[in-house]
Amino acid sequence: MTIPAIIDREHIDNAIQILQTEDIPRKRLSREYFLVVNGKHLPPKYVISEAFKIATGKELDNSYNAIQAKDYLKKKGYNVIEGKIGLNEAIKQSATKKLSYFAELNKFLVQTKTNALTTSNYLSDFYGLKLKVGFGQGTPARVPWIAFLEPPNTVQNGIYPVYLYFKNKDLLILAYGISETTQPNESWRLSDKKTIREYFEEKDLGIPERYGGSYVYRVYDPKELNEQKVDADLIKLLDYYKNSNIYGPKRPAKEFTYSKLNDAVNNAGLFFNNTLILRFSASLITKPFVILTGLSGSGKTKLAQAFTQWICQDESQYRIIPVGADWTNREPLLGYPNALNPKQYVKPDSGVLDLIIDAGKAENSDKPYFLILDEMNLSQVERYFADFLSAMESKEEIPLYAEGTVENGVPAKLPLPSNLFIIGTVNIDETTNMFSPKVLDRANTIEFRLTKDEITNFLKNIRDLNMNALKNQGSAMATSFLEMARNKSFSTKDVDEINETLVRFFGELKKTGAEFGYRTATEILRLIHHLSVLENALTTKDKVDIAIMQKLLPKLHGSRRKLSPVLATLGKFCIEGDVKIEKDVFEKDDFDFNGGEVLYPLSLEKITRMYKGAVDNGFTSFAEA
Repeated sequence: MTIPAIIDREHIDNAIQILQTEDIPRKRLSREYFLVVNGKHLPPKYVISEAFKIATGKELDNSYNAIQAKDYLKKKGYNVIEGKIGLNEAIKQSATKKLSYFAELNKFLVQTKTNALTTSNYLSDFYGLKLKVGFGQGTPARVPWIAFLEPPNTVQNGIYPVYLYFKNKDLLILAYGISETTQPNESWRLSDKKTIREYFEEKDLGIPERYGGSYVYRVYDPKELNEQKVDADLIKLLDYYKNSNIYGPKRPAKEFTYSKLNDAVNNAGLFFNNTLILRFSASLITKPFVILTGLSGSGKTKLAQAFTQWICQDESQYRIIPVGADWTNREPLLGYPNALNPKQYVKPDSGVLDLIIDAGKAENSDKPYFLILDEMNLSQVERYFADFLSAMESKEEIPLYAEGTVENGVPAKLPLPSNLFIIGTVNIDETTNMFSPKVLDRANTIEFRLTKDEITNFLKNIRDLNMNALKNQGSAMATSFLEMARNKSFSTKDVDEINETLVRFFGELKKTGAEFGYRTATEILRLIHHLSVLENALTTKDKVDIAIMQKLLPKLHGSRRKLSPVLATLGKFCIEGDVKIEKDVFEKDDFDFNGGEVLYPLSLEKITRMYKGAVDNGFTSFAEA
């Protein structure tokens, strides 16, 4: 086989960096060809294999030979030498590589003297640990840092070795780091320990601006760093972190429960009722595409943001993307081939393409990823989202460019991984566009409204939001959440009652062309099943009510003449007894939608509002301003 052209210099450079910090397996050593980097000898074939893994997340078929690897690297401008040696010599040469982080640390210290905040040019892994570098968000941090992370520890919630540079003191500390955002479950087990706060007091340095609770490992004068000493200190601490039982077992996976999310959301200062949290959770589990619509400022984006921060380990698992009114194609989400340089694919600045690629990597299959499209209908949705809509149902890959033409690491075809969830928020006014039935048919649509009691409670208990308190709190439930989402079971309890109700609604909706198909019927049954799993206190009618509200009513729109009779009939389906629906319900301002005779209160209240809208305006739709 030929070596895939997708492997470019960036992937090869990253592979070289990784191989310089790891022991090369004996069976991957070379005896004839050597890639020479800074005096070190690396096996070309193994470099190509690792570079392909970086580019695609997959293993490369091993049927190519060492000569092909040597020629490919030479073509890319690398120094590859020839010369047969024995196995012992190959082992000896591979062992001469030097493990050092000193150059990266110097680069970090130089950048701390500037206002630059970018971190994309730093290593993402070192010595088998994940790396995170921070210079601040928006404004330069007073204490920039480099963290070395062993999952499930994160910068927001965990313990980890960390370099801290205190700018005002020109002081570099290598520390036993402890997260400040959330008190971690783990703790450093040290017999002789001194906090940074205690060190500052001891040296008359005042009070540290941040990270005072972390423990000192080594302190350096940045102007007098010794490379050998600094590297030795770091490797010793990293070995201790990785190989010693210093922080006990990793947090075990927990069963996903929406009540935990509800508690965390309330503690963060957000006001949502339990049923809304339940509906949102069950909808995401049922299908990874949810639309949040309704009153502006009622918390649609905040709920999406809160959920993702709560269940994700870190920020790399989600993107919040404001949709632009000028989005007329898929380029803001998926990028485009460079017409001037056919070997290059231009990724979007939004980071959406990288998010999807990361979600599809095998090592990330047990982590959920989220794409939040804020103000999703500022542009015509089908113009920029058509490829996603098609891929959701067909399970086919999205073609990005002609196979074999691009060399910068972007796959020719992009699959939508099962662990990617898409949430769209929607407002309705003169600047927005309406959704077509094919969009609504593929989503669960949840409407946000506020009652008088809810706004009264909010005004009495108003407080500052603390979104940081949500970070990583539900990450132990992520695996359970994904397992539930991959469960395609149908509801079997009271199936006759459910089916009878759906058939009745189908017959009436058909009169306006808003009837539903097999897909919607299937997803309704799945939604009811997952509602049952998450909350066993719900009655069958409660679950059917939610399904009608989210899957059947959203497609209704039209003139008063067309919809009024249909809305009246649908309203009758939602209430028991011999009632005159228009007079006794629709036209009665103080009607109690939670009364004992009401079968489906959510749906009846919505149908009533839609009927009044048709009467007042001559036209009505599910979406309201």
